[in-house]
Amino acid sequence: MGGNNVDYSLYLVTDSTPAILGDKDICEVVEAALRGGVTCVQYRDKKSDTGLLVQTARKLHAVTQKYNVPLLINDRVDVALAVGCEGVHIGQDDLDVEEARRLLGHDKIIGVTVSNAEDVAAACRGGADYLGIGTVFATATKGNTKRIIGVDGLQRMLLQLAQAESTVKTVCIGGINASNVSRVVWQSTAHGKSLDGVAVVSAIMAAADPEASARELSKLVKTPPAFAKGAVTADQQDRSPLELIQLVPEVIQAVAKGKPLSHNMTNLVVQNFAANVALCVGASPIMANYGEEAKDLSKLGGALVINMGTVTPEGLENYLKALKAYNAVGGPVVYDPVGAGATAVRRAATKTIFGGGYIDVLKGNRSEILACLPGGSAVQQRGVDSAEGDSDIRELALAIKELAAHRRNLVVMTGKTDYVTAGGHIFTISNGHEYLGAVTGTGCCLGTTISAMIAAYPHDKLAATIAGLLHYNIAAEIAAARSDVKGPGTFVPAFLDELYNIRTATVKGDLGWLGLAKIGILDI
Repeated sequence: MGGNNVDYSLYLVTDSTPAILGDKDICEVVEAALRGGVTCVQYRDKKSDTGLLVQTARKLHAVTQKYNVPLLINDRVDVALAVGCEGVHIGQDDLDVEEARRLLGHDKIIGVTVSNAEDVAAACRGGADYLGIGTVFATATKGNTKRIIGVDGLQRMLLQLAQAESTVKTVCIGGINASNVSRVVWQSTAHGKSLDGVAVVSAIMAAADPEASARELSKLVKTPPAFAKGAVTADQQDRSPLELIQLVPEVIQAVAKGKPLSHNMTNLVVQNFAANVALCVGASPIMANYGEEAKDLSKLGGALVINMGTVTPEGLENYLKALKAYNAVGGPVVYDPVGAGATAVRRAATKTIFGGGYIDVLKGNRSEILACLPGGSAVQQRGVDSAEGDSDIRELALAIKELAAHRRNLVVMTGKTDYVTAGGHIFTISNGHEYLGAVTGTGCCLGTTISAMIAAYPHDKLAATIAGLLHYNIAAEIAAARSDVKGPGTFVPAFLDELYNIRTATVKGDLGWLGLAKIGILDI
């Protein structure tokens, strides 16, 4: 059996510890899992003596052979040779690939654990049949984990393999379970190199019904997550600015007609302003920071805004609960990583949120967006203000384009000019007014506006996001030009008025305001 002919889609790694296996028989658990759809089994036991390892491995091999599924032994080439099973899986601290291949021969399967670019390159050079990439998420089954790589790290290694045109197979491991497996598989596609499977441990080994758990996981591996149906398509990304402007009235009218829920998880300073903005653009706001409410709220057809204005452990836990609830039903999510690059706490929180679920629209200023790039950014923020400097805008635009393609979402980078991309064209919007930067919460409330648009127009989130930006920024321009506006203090009520006026005018078919739209495409 060659390594390239193996179905790695649902790869079971056993665990014999009482905390995971309990008092169940390992062979019975593995057979139940095989009935449920497991396609590859790795026997991992780091504590038993060699005699017991060989004895158990032989029993397991008899079971896996019944289902024509390969059995691999973790670390122990000697045990694999004694049993005559299909191969081994070795870690970075174990025997090297070349020596394992010399001992086992070329007809056996050899997998290697990798967690960084150097590991990947070495394993491929050594002739590994497949790579076990991880640890993706934190897990209690492996205490010696060097570091958590997240979905970002997984994607970077897949991209590395794609660029090298490697045919080595891949599985990911670490905290993979029914709540995240569809998302991980769907997001882990980098320029044509996709995961070949997922490796699970406790999700099956610790399950009360291993067969049912395996069957559910097998189905989820092959099923896109609920939110995938709303992802921006290649055709939508290739439209012209004029085509998108023509859709703006339809989006705003959809908000007015549907009055979608805008569920805001934000700080106390912004809540009142955000609620008023939501009402003025035609949405139904609710300020609900308690994550337990999200399970019910997510079913009402609205969108979630996670605004990281205040970061606390309790707040982060609530964000994650809400994110999972909206992901589960395919509800749109806007994430505003406020001050993401300012402190280590905020950088860590941002990484946790990206690891905890899928974001449809990532919105922030330049420094915040840079802090969301895989591997982070050297740019340090001053408070929540965008960092100043003469950055090469094309280089910056290319970075957000790659970020959007990497995460399979929309990225909105705000500033004097706003940049919007889903990984294709980079659209520029040059509307707005400096007063928006002189009032607390206007950036946060832009997220609220976008949430209303994508909730009402979920089949075209790019058009909806651009509609939200134009509605918001042009309202600011019109408000600032009013004779009764003398500065930021008088601007705020006038701005709310003009958000309302644009919406009501658009519903009546009066689109004169849209003539102010300044939208283009950045050539890079």
